[in-house]
Amino acid sequence: MINLHKGTSLIMISVFFLIGKCFAQKKWSYPSKDYIYEFPRDHGSHPNYKIEWWYITGHLQGQSQERFGFESTFFRIGQDNTSDIYLSHMAITDINDQSFHHEERVNKEGWNAFSKSKDLDLKNGNWTLKRLKNNSISLKGSIKADYLIDLELTPKKPLVIFGENGISKKGASKTAASHYITYTRLGVNGKIRYNKKTLDVTGSAWMDHEISSSQLDENQVGWDWVSVQLNDNREIMAYVLRNKDGSISEFSKLVWIDEKGKLNHQSPKDFHWKQGGSYKSKQTGADYPINPSFTTVDPKDGVRRKFIIVPLMDEQEVPGKIGGVPYWEGACDVKDNNGNIVGKAYLELSGYSGNLKERLN
Repeated sequence: MINLHKGTSLIMISVFFLIGKCFAQKKWSYPSKDYIYEFPRDHGSHPNYKIEWWYITGHLQGQSQERFGFESTFFRIGQDNTSDIYLSHMAITDINDQSFHHEERVNKEGWNAFSKSKDLDLKNGNWTLKRLKNNSISLKGSIKADYLIDLELTPKKPLVIFGENGISKKGASKTAASHYITYTRLGVNGKIRYNKKTLDVTGSAWMDHEISSSQLDENQVGWDWVSVQLNDNREIMAYVLRNKDGSISEFSKLVWIDEKGKLNHQSPKDFHWKQGGSYKSKQTGADYPINPSFTTVDPKDGVRRKFIIVPLMDEQEVPGKIGGVPYWEGACDVKDNNGNIVGKAYLELSGYSGNLKERLN
């Protein structure tokens, strides 16, 4: 999320397109304030919910000033009368080379695609995401024949649960919600193989795990989502849900995460999101506002601050050839009002190829 995350991831637009009109027969669970979180159990799969994803984005650097952004998402899509579907995305932004590489895949549940229910252990082909005994996370994958990825992600801060009473609300109905679990700062060590060479890399990552059975409200047509890792060891997560009439949903949210993982939630009356910039996709024709900014009150000192999201390259669109719905998901720098770089971010933009709700129906 988008997340709303996830994104959410929020690559999850492809998931909604795939599930289409299959809400029938099986009675799915919905997020509840009575839910009791338990770990490592809740890092794993929740088969009584229809939609679930594990979503990682991050920034990497090599020893010779090489710089990359990366994205990896695993979706589990519950079905009424058959095995679950597993949809996954992997992407690398080569910032020095100004090139974007991505792959999408989908498999039915089986030996080659699964998510275990009592701990983090996911597979889709040769892509895997698994919690290790030392509580770090192993991510292994590839992008066609171009890139091999082998990374270890180590939590640098406690995980957080976004929302109120354990529920992240995206709309008025009970279905427009998720359980939203996040590591806002993971240290990264590992290797990337490309161009017939193996590069040692380090960096930082963000990981969302969202659990739901539906998320969009009837009036919503898309969203903008960002995860920000500030240089002062704090983070910001924000999503703006867009309504059919162009207004911003009251369920949009901005959350500060302090140095110890404490949350400060802000509603649209407390922060202001301004769209900016334009990238028109040659593949899909979608026009994305890839250079937004937002202002928010800093809970540490009460000062209103402005943050500007600056993409590290324009072409970071996943065209959605499997899911059918494109979205833009990209590595960015974060600047303050004086032009100083104060952090890194990943930005997700969905619903810019047409009315998202109509397409999902």
